[in-house]
Amino acid sequence: MPDKLNHVDYRWYIVRTRPRQERKLTELLEQYKAKSVNILEVYTPTHTTVNIRHEGSERQAPLFVGTVFVLATQKALTDFMEEHSLNGILQYERKNGKGEKTRLRVIPEEQMRAFRDYNENYADRVIVLERPYTDYAFNAKSDEPNEIVRVIDGPLAGRKGYICRFRRDKRLVFRVCGMEPGSYLTVSYPNAWDLHVVRLHNAEGDRLSAGTEKGRAVDLLTGILQACGYSGQTLPMLYEITDRLSVKPSLVALCQDLYKKGDTALSQRLTQMSGKEAELILNLIRYERDNPGYVKANWNKASLRPFLTPTSGIEMEEGKDEAELPHTGFTEIIRKVGITEEVYYPSKEQEETVTTTYYAHIGKAPLSCGERAVNENGHSHPSPLMERAGEGLNFIFFANWDTFLHEYFLTAGKAHEKLVGGTVQDEKEDGKKAKLIESFRNYAPTLYRVLTDSSSPVKPIPDFTIGKTTLNVMAITTTDQEKGKNELIKTCTDICKEINNTTHLAVWRRYLRTVWLHE
Repeated sequence: MPDKLNHVDYRWYIVRTRPRQERKLTELLEQYKAKSVNILEVYTPTHTTVNIRHEGSERQAPLFVGTVFVLATQKALTDFMEEHSLNGILQYERKNGKGEKTRLRVIPEEQMRAFRDYNENYADRVIVLERPYTDYAFNAKSDEPNEIVRVIDGPLAGRKGYICRFRRDKRLVFRVCGMEPGSYLTVSYPNAWDLHVVRLHNAEGDRLSAGTEKGRAVDLLTGILQACGYSGQTLPMLYEITDRLSVKPSLVALCQDLYKKGDTALSQRLTQMSGKEAELILNLIRYERDNPGYVKANWNKASLRPFLTPTSGIEMEEGKDEAELPHTGFTEIIRKVGITEEVYYPSKEQEETVTTTYYAHIGKAPLSCGERAVNENGHSHPSPLMERAGEGLNFIFFANWDTFLHEYFLTAGKAHEKLVGGTVQDEKEDGKKAKLIESFRNYAPTLYRVLTDSSSPVKPIPDFTIGKTTLNVMAITTTDQEKGKNELIKTCTDICKEINNTTHLAVWRRYLRTVWLHE
């Protein structure tokens, strides 16, 4: 119950004094504290000025001049002030309406603790920004959302903010509570890479969502066509549908035409699409209409769908999390995968942990179907997995990482050494700390193990032959089919989550869009 007499209810109060008199007031409070059990702590900010950036220049300005914070009961503090009224005054809250009683300004314990950590460890390094915090949610040049991160440890642990570029420097922009109720300062911390942060999925405008929107639409149509049995005719039918909708963007008319032509199953499946799925396809059609030939130029392989997609394509039996779809030369295994992410809603400034259902797509084939692989120059060579064929392994499971691995296989020399090896850039000569470079070893340990550990059961395979086409795949060979597909799905999922969660490896997150069609 609240202490109505304020005799034992301890709160943080603000005492104001004249500039440069903070030390004197603190000494008086410490002396009084020695004989009063109800004054627990006295805190004077160590940094009383801040750097302010305004119109491209920086200047210093006072922030906490003449301010002392006291943890005490109201009665003990008012007793002290009666004795030392000439040395300071208590700060009251502003009245919001007529007849409202004045109340002493109180700082919540959690806010006070965060303020002290910030003031003692970072106040001399941050810069107060002139624009509101919400202005930093987007990149002013590209108009894309800036990455949202949360600090994991240190005095700023728990802080959420945006990673923003200031000329050549990337800074963490976040808010600090002011002393007035509801007031905030927008500040930036230099060199965001000095902080241990985790990337939060922007639920309202993530780059991955925008980057994969058209890919999800094509994947949705591809999955529907394959589930309806079009197999080798998937691509021609995909082009026919997008061309027809570009001329007449009506899904109802499309379904009627398909029904009349005898494509009954496809017509019925398209009518079952949700409003969200229909809008996704119509957005693709609008882009195709403005950029004729876009779908044909960017989707010219129709073998195995990307590893993680938002839709299954084939309908799964009730109570089952896995289904199989036959293709020419291999069987597609489609499994539900729940991925838990920390997401952030900028408009509400709320963070949540959500689990989203995706569908993992992997292929299964007898080992003899892939005994040879073709390298980038077209010369035949044994696959790393096939070299173990003598051990009696008779099945290969593979996942479509085509574009991602294509870019990886293109790296060579020093670029490859840095990307995989994760060597440290030594900057100690300039008085700076050594820092980790953006490598798989440092920020995607599962992928690093797959690429470098000879004992890893999952391997990257270039130009793996699937029917009449080739794909760059992650693959595993095994006699234990259940263990093999579980290992492949888990490994590939872990890689996706590691690359998506780090603020580093931004280039590889763009390639990840072709592997994980992130919602």
